[in-house]
Amino acid sequence: MRSYLSDKILPGVMAAVTCMQAFSAMAAEPAIGARQPQIEKIAADISAQRIEALVRKLVSFQTRHTMSETESDTRGIGAARRWIKSELERCGAQAGGRLQVSLDSYTEAPGPRISHPTEIVNVVATLKGTQVEASDRLYVVSGHYDSRASEILDATSVAPGADDDASGTAAVMEMACVMARYQFDATLVFVAVAGEEQGLFGATHWAEQAKQKNLNVAGMFTNDIIGSSHAEDGRIDRRQVRLFAEGISSAKEVAERQRSLLATGGENDSPSRQLARYVKEAGERYVPDFTVHIVQRRDRYLRGGDHIPFLERGYPALRFTEPNEDFNHQHQDVRVEGGVQYGDLTEFVDFDYTSQVARINAVALASLALAPAAPQQGEVLTAQLENDTRLRWQANREPDLAGYRIVWRDTTAAQWQGSVYVGKVTQFTVKGLSKDNFFFGVQAVDNDGNVSVATYPLPARS
Repeated sequence: MRSYLSDKILPGVMAAVTCMQAFSAMAAEPAIGARQPQIEKIAADISAQRIEALVRKLVSFQTRHTMSETESDTRGIGAARRWIKSELERCGAQAGGRLQVSLDSYTEAPGPRISHPTEIVNVVATLKGTQVEASDRLYVVSGHYDSRASEILDATSVAPGADDDASGTAAVMEMACVMARYQFDATLVFVAVAGEEQGLFGATHWAEQAKQKNLNVAGMFTNDIIGSSHAEDGRIDRRQVRLFAEGISSAKEVAERQRSLLATGGENDSPSRQLARYVKEAGERYVPDFTVHIVQRRDRYLRGGDHIPFLERGYPALRFTEPNEDFNHQHQDVRVEGGVQYGDLTEFVDFDYTSQVARINAVALASLALAPAAPQQGEVLTAQLENDTRLRWQANREPDLAGYRIVWRDTTAAQWQGSVYVGKVTQFTVKGLSKDNFFFGVQAVDNDGNVSVATYPLPARS
């Protein structure tokens, strides 16, 4: 049983902690939190040199504007997507054919950012999970391969898009190629999306199709502008990445579950923030001297990313972005003006930094895809006044399930502070810790010690 510093636990709780430790020992706790050799290998395999080569190749297409050239083999978005597809297919073949690559396309009608009907094409690489009970659980990671110049409808000017978003696309491609060599219980989907600059078109199409097909998207990451460690004022920060995580949805109508979150003070325990909490813990475990800085917002002011269509359809989704953006190198015509170089050029990308962000993504995805699903129907029982906390949840169906872990934290704390492994049960009473004073979560644990995202228990009277 792990807990935060004992001198900060109320004295009356210590006896309960001792009892829980005894229970935990009886339940034969797996090695929870131990570093998994497979995940360590994945982190080590991510290559800054390969990411650099991928970014440079994407930039070589001169523009990847959504309405740019599609017939040329060397210029425009058509050439870019065909090359992305061929590279992913090559990696899939080298990995024994486990990575299935396809194109997901539709035609977008004219609008404020599209002057004529335009085919939007996503390149999708799927690594099917190997556990029958988990393979329908999907984790999606994306970068957008389209680019733009200053004028949103300018489909002919040079638009290198090195940071925005060749960096994210290259990271996703590198992850796909590395992770295709390994097996996971759940399914991983690597997507290079188009039409982001025109209105999140490609991501919206994929997310809507997922919703219509009732796909179980348990988590989604987008990597957008992850290539630079240099701020506009010259500062350099290679040791952190921002992770944007929405709390309560901004939809006009608030769903019943979100009302319950608000009623119990659980705004920071939305599915997306639980996912962010998990990414931070897993990422920092495997990538030393690097911080995942969770920003408790959907996205930056005046901006948006490909995670938003997933959020709008009820899926947990997050955005990775570099810590300090330089707007001289985003959405700008390539030019020198007043002695300042404008444009999203390769020379402004830090490939070692980009590879670190890719590692954070990869180890988090691997941890999620090896772990059981988050327990369903988590509840905290509130039928009577008491100073203990009674929890229950629905049993998981994975065959390698070892049991469950209860986690908790102060209501003002960002990360989990204490935990107890409770074995293969579906209800448990945490003695001496009042539901009034702490936030709780329930995690599923497999035999190897892989742990799921935490489920926030909603109040139930019976």
